[in-house]
Amino acid sequence: MGSSAESLDRLLPPVGSRRSPRKRTTSQCKSEPPLLRTSKRTIYTAGRPPWYNEHGTQSKEAFAIGLGGGSASGKTTVARMIIEALDVPWVVLLSMDSFYKVLTTQQQEQAAHNNFNFDHPDAFDFDLIVSTLKKLKQGKSVKVPVYDFTTHSRKKDWKTLYGANVIIFEGIMAFADKALLELLDMKIFVDTDSDIRLVRRLRRDISERGRDIEGVIKQYNKFVKPAFDQYIQPTMRVADIVVPWGSGNTVAIDLIVQHMHSQLEERKLRWDMAALASAHQCHPLPQTLSVLKSTPQVRGMHTIIRDKETSRDEFIFYSKRLMRLLIEHALSFLPFQDCVVQTPQGQDYAGKCYAGKQITGVSILRAGETMEPALRAVCKDVRIGTILIQTNQLTGEPELHYLRLPKDISDDHVILTDCTVSTGAAAMMAVRVLLDHDVPEDKIFLLSLLMAEMGVHSVAYAFPRVRIITTAVDKRVNDLFRIIPGIGNFGDRYFGTDAAPDGSDEEEVASAS
Repeated sequence: MGSSAESLDRLLPPVGSRRSPRKRTTSQCKSEPPLLRTSKRTIYTAGRPPWYNEHGTQSKEAFAIGLGGGSASGKTTVARMIIEALDVPWVVLLSMDSFYKVLTTQQQEQAAHNNFNFDHPDAFDFDLIVSTLKKLKQGKSVKVPVYDFTTHSRKKDWKTLYGANVIIFEGIMAFADKALLELLDMKIFVDTDSDIRLVRRLRRDISERGRDIEGVIKQYNKFVKPAFDQYIQPTMRVADIVVPWGSGNTVAIDLIVQHMHSQLEERKLRWDMAALASAHQCHPLPQTLSVLKSTPQVRGMHTIIRDKETSRDEFIFYSKRLMRLLIEHALSFLPFQDCVVQTPQGQDYAGKCYAGKQITGVSILRAGETMEPALRAVCKDVRIGTILIQTNQLTGEPELHYLRLPKDISDDHVILTDCTVSTGAAAMMAVRVLLDHDVPEDKIFLLSLLMAEMGVHSVAYAFPRVRIITTAVDKRVNDLFRIIPGIGNFGDRYFGTDAAPDGSDEEEVASAS
């Protein structure tokens, strides 16, 4: 079997000169570590800039490219060449091969004998494709099926993808559905000679999918070639660009990339921190804000942790005490219902019990994770997730770099934690992530030891149903958007690390230590 694949390699014509390899930004690249890794519920990114405006809503949809063409025409290779040439930090490559329908027992039997037509439009789940692409264009997370070509079935695990600046959708039937066509901003047809496509398909199916030559040729003649003539080639007329010779046509790919760069520049969101800072001046604090009562004990602990002369041990000790009080206070806003229990004396007691399904804590790294022990101490069996957001020092924008959220988080009440919030930029992004994972806005509780009024207003304006809970609110931020009088860099003081060069507050320059 291996020798057959090797002999087919020699039949393939040389591909056009390749660009020097860059670090790929596709979720499905196997040769290099991807910037986006989709393994169950973990997502790594290269820094996802805001995909929403100051209102907390989608600003402009992602740019979606459709890549159509016959089987083994080089669509995936062209897609990766475009991604490399674009050199943008966030691209999702979505393959139509992931969306084959689940086969019945009879269809499974036909497929085992190369008698099922996988090259017919009815073989694909277009409803799932359209709904998935819509959510990706809106910046939301999606679950993509993982298809096993050896067994002709979907695997149990699904891949999790997050929305992107650019989405490249490739497949033989990429232009075969009207609703799907309406979602594509650019349509590219990869036109490759039929003999070359046959040789490529033979090589791929033999070496990667465990097929034999006779079965591959039988399937090609019975299904693949007729389907190309009837369903695929006619869609060339709806394409905006036709790329002859596939990946060998570097001139066409360069022109595509130039056009995409101009489109992306038009769609770019300008994140204006100064405008965000002045948008809500002089407004009364929102009703969704709850501040822990400033008792002498609470004010005394604030005095200790705000004092620059406080030792690290004392800073940690009194911060933990405040965290515990804050979380206990926050739990009083969860929904409770009446319930009756029987005491050891055999008497009924009319009490209250939690009316939700489960509580999940999500910390904004790194300072937010310091609140996890206090949360675990008061919430039995709480689930924990994490989000890493950093500020781009060149643009001033918050960037999503990593997230790990528990499964089915949309059913939970979510306690989102960060120790300090000044502008609210990181908190807004974290809330937007939770909303994109279908967590209802009124089930999100943002907890922080210290907030600036600006941060409170920003979050409340964008997400008016999010409950904001803190131990204190300071009125001002300085020109560098640091809380005044503030608490300093909470993460550095808590973990004993050196201060950031600009003295920035923790929530604005999160560190993955």
